Amino acid sequence: MVQTKTKVENNRKADYPIDPLFINRWSPRAFLEKEVPEEVLLSVFEAARWAPSGFNNQPWRFILARTKENLELFHSFILPGNLSWCKTAPALALIVSETETEQGPNPYHEFDAGTASGYLEIQAAKQGLSTHVMGGIDREKAREVLQIPEKFAIHSVIVIGYLGEKDTLPENLQEREQPNSRRPLNEILFEGKFNQTLIK
Repeated sequence: MVQTKTKVENNRKADYPIDPLFINRWSPRAFLEKEVPEEVLLSVFEAARWAPSGFNNQPWRFILARTKENLELFHSFILPGNLSWCKTAPALALIVSETETEQGPNPYHEFDAGTASGYLEIQAAKQGLSTHVMGGIDREKAREVLQIPEKFAIHSVIVIGYLGEKDTLPENLQEREQPNSRRPLNEILFEGKFNQTLIK
């Protein structure tokens, strides 16, 4: 664990003061086969519940798998490359969002679902958990297996658990098992017009 923290410090530096949580949270692939207590698990979904949403529609829904039977259902639609590492994780959650409201199509449902996912991931980090959001799934099979209505868009599976050792991963993934960096602020923040950088 100390080695991982050192890697985070070596690979990530904030240019402006922020809570260390944002630097230390990253998306590993090595997870321990260690159950997450229910109270801890529910707290991360409680955080997602409080995410903001357009017109307060709260279109996101999470389908959780943590029993052997339910995890096997999820494993049936996770693509092989992801299944090779995520099958040891104790909890998986599929995030979907309702595409329509009583007034008609909801153009914000994906944005809102992403915000809820971000809230979940930050709360998980505060609880000492690791998360990894993956899009490598067969969405049509997921819809069939989990009986998801057509009005819900299927997004990603969030892997939730405790950080494991990288040598438990397939060899081709071990070298990738480290926190990555981010674009500098002057590449993502503009002022006034697009590509008009604020920071010189």
